[in-house]
Amino acid sequence: MFLDKVKIECKAGNGGNGVVAFRREKYVPNGGPSGGDGGKGGNIIFKVNKNIDNLGDFRYKKKFKADNGSDGSANNKFGRDGADLIIGVPKGTVIKNATTGKIIADMFDDNDEVVVLKGGQGGRGNSHFATSTRQAPRFAEQGVVTKPFELLLELKTLADVGLVGFPNVGKSTLLSSVSNARPKIANYHFTTITPNIAVVNGFGKSFVMADIPGLISGASEGLGLGIEFLRHIERTRLLVHVVDIAGSEGRDPYQDYLAINNELSKYGETVRNIPQIIALNKSDMLLDQSEIERFKEKIDKNIPCFVISAVGHIGLNELIECVIKTLEKLPKIERLEVEESEIDKRNLREFTVRKVSDGYFEVEGELVFEIMKRVNLEDMTSNAYFQKRIKNDGIIDALIKEGLQEGDMIKIGDYELQYFE
Repeated sequence: MFLDKVKIECKAGNGGNGVVAFRREKYVPNGGPSGGDGGKGGNIIFKVNKNIDNLGDFRYKKKFKADNGSDGSANNKFGRDGADLIIGVPKGTVIKNATTGKIIADMFDDNDEVVVLKGGQGGRGNSHFATSTRQAPRFAEQGVVTKPFELLLELKTLADVGLVGFPNVGKSTLLSSVSNARPKIANYHFTTITPNIAVVNGFGKSFVMADIPGLISGASEGLGLGIEFLRHIERTRLLVHVVDIAGSEGRDPYQDYLAINNELSKYGETVRNIPQIIALNKSDMLLDQSEIERFKEKIDKNIPCFVISAVGHIGLNELIECVIKTLEKLPKIERLEVEESEIDKRNLREFTVRKVSDGYFEVEGELVFEIMKRVNLEDMTSNAYFQKRIKNDGIIDALIKEGLQEGDMIKIGDYELQYFE
């Protein structure tokens, strides 16, 4: 099943914990601390996979987690780094922060590879905290615990030219006639339910053309295949608007033309401003040739208009030549600008305090984690460090403003403490 938009949850690996250890060797008095550092957690990496053309692989698997780093060990041995998790996506995938809607990465080129979430840093072992006055530290750092994030993946077809028009006007037939593509073709609406893409060669040049399905009146409001496939037009440089000039389904060709342009305009300014070439298809079925002139009289004279038959290969060379000359004057497709380069931002000075009930307060935030990951409240030296930090970093002052009094209980991280001045 073709899938071009999906929300997934990703989590980078946690960092491994540093450890508390001391050398215990014969003939080595006062061996000192020897706790090793924890390993780094694995990254979440997105990489373009040339062998997939849609997001169908995410239909059932929507949670992804990289490996955690291993804890350190004695004798200053580092823990193993967690393995990175590489997630393959098709070219043209735009990765967004599902919460903010901002673009994190645009998988624009064949070899694109982007680290979207970084693994947590490993904690330092107690050997890092030895000083001349603290020769036997009995505490070490915990590894950074990463957070899960929801990401939105959107596939936006990368093609120079997009074929637009009502269902059954001959877009797929035109694509097959000017390229080696072999899309499914049948005489009923919505034969094409996925964008078909092919390389068109002609006059010593080549370009990528895509057949965009699903456009009918009301598509921008969800009718037919709906707005979903309109996103595939956003990055095309030129539109070939295919019109059934024979009115083979009983519709008026000019009204069809207006209806499709109306849907493109409703979708947004980007699509509305894409240059167009008109292809009046099925001309071999037209009984009254004067219909062509009547159509041309109603449209903007600056828009190139060609009379073709995709089945009969009539007028195709002239159409392709015009497409190539027009593309030479248009700017290349640009990579979308990254709006949020780092989504797992951590403000290590941030904390919040709140009064849970009379005599009971709670402190939360990144600063709390930063302090608590390197203390062992059962160790006197570490406890002294903890007391100094919560005072110097303004936590006690913030609690007093909330009404903290002597004897009240404070919950900081996993610890509950009683406050005394």
